[in-house]
Amino acid sequence: MMTKNYETIIGLEIHLELKTKSKFFCNCPNQETDKPNLNICPICMGHPGVLPVLNREVIIKALKLGLALNGEIAENCCFDRKNYFYPDLPKGYQISQYQLPLIKGGIVETDSGLVHLERIHLEEDTAKLFHQKESTLIDFNRAGIPLVEIVTNPEIKNAIHAKIFLEELQKIIRYLEISDADMEKGQLRCDANISLRPKGDKKLYPKTEIKNLNSFKAVEKALSYEINRQRKLWEKGNPPKYQITSGWDGYKTVEQRSKEGEKDYRYFPEPDLPPLDKKTFKEQGINLEFLKKGLPELPTEKRKRFIEEYGFGNSEAELLTETKKRAAYVEKVISELRAWLISLETVEGSEQEIWQNNKGKFIKLLLKWLINNLLVLQKKNQEIDFKVTPENFAEFIILMYEKKLANNLGQQVLNKMYVTEKDVDRVLKEYDFKTVEDKLELGEIILKVIEDNPEIVKKIKKGKSNVIKYLVGQVMKKTQGRAEPNIVQELIEKELKS
Repeated sequence: MMTKNYETIIGLEIHLELKTKSKFFCNCPNQETDKPNLNICPICMGHPGVLPVLNREVIIKALKLGLALNGEIAENCCFDRKNYFYPDLPKGYQISQYQLPLIKGGIVETDSGLVHLERIHLEEDTAKLFHQKESTLIDFNRAGIPLVEIVTNPEIKNAIHAKIFLEELQKIIRYLEISDADMEKGQLRCDANISLRPKGDKKLYPKTEIKNLNSFKAVEKALSYEINRQRKLWEKGNPPKYQITSGWDGYKTVEQRSKEGEKDYRYFPEPDLPPLDKKTFKEQGINLEFLKKGLPELPTEKRKRFIEEYGFGNSEAELLTETKKRAAYVEKVISELRAWLISLETVEGSEQEIWQNNKGKFIKLLLKWLINNLLVLQKKNQEIDFKVTPENFAEFIILMYEKKLANNLGQQVLNKMYVTEKDVDRVLKEYDFKTVEDKLELGEIILKVIEDNPEIVKKIKKGKSNVIKYLVGQVMKKTQGRAEPNIVQELIEKELKS
């Protein structure tokens, strides 16, 4: 948000819970449970004398993220102790990275512009507090879960850009399959740092840190509110004098305390964990080149390819690449359609020519039935997996392409395919979904409809051609929607001219 006389400076700190079998420094399961203090041991409880052991899987998943975001893998990095006292921190310090993070820099490309990263570093999560009226309960299940902290440069200019950046980052993380990144479950948490300054001024002024924003909407609303609050202070000649930490109650930011500085945490190297470098990676069997080659096609590249290769529009490509699974489904359907088309004896040319000359019609049908129908069913039933297989959906599209199934029946057939998980042929046989194609049978119905509606016929013959839709509707009603409307209209027009 650019104000009249001020510009906004926003930097985000994102804490991402990695999807690993065990915790960062012990063998306790890294999994959700409703039972408090179940997945704990002396190490994640901070008992005296215990020693942490580094989880190799954590390093691999963090490296994948760094490589995907074009970050620089550090030649040398180490762990540090971040010292502070709080009930959720049983050791009295958090194992984190400060001076030598695992990854420096990085870039996330969004439709609103690039966002450059300062760093990506590793740290352990803390316990979870449950505040009651007269007491606080602590669940240590989350203590020691591996996190990566992603820190952006202070270059995000408005609340909407911050939201778009986080949405894109979440997609990348899910494509990499290093985390589910579910904000509602706390697997992706965001702290937003925000300040204002007069336009043209290069100085950074005291910021407000808004802690633990747990949804994209909360990020946008909290930042918008704080921008407006700080702008009013500047306009009154009373800009923020010191850094503060705030929470978000859904309506406004609420000041909690003054913001700690780096000196307050008394960082020093973690003595119980050895430094990491590229030699250590090799000793651990971690091959950076192998990891880089194994990275999947990321959302931005996939969107661009879908637009170029299949002719999708920007919004269609955005929707169909929203998840890795959805994009794979689309490509499998297209592959089935392409193979069927090339197998036809009635088409001529090379495989590439055949597909290029005909793909437009297939893509148009695919988008219509996938976006407006199948994805609606998926959302309505909140299914993660497609209950109509790519092969069955492609067969359905082929029937629509060949006009062997009336458009108005398509939705009913697809609904039944979704519910029963059966292919289109079985659905058509078992549930009597048959298109009325016999022109003799249709002709008899049309004659009856014309005979029963003389006033409508008169209007059509006087030039009111639009009223023919009424007759088409009557025929569709009598055929229980099993006729093709375009064919019905053609036959009616032919009959009225005779």
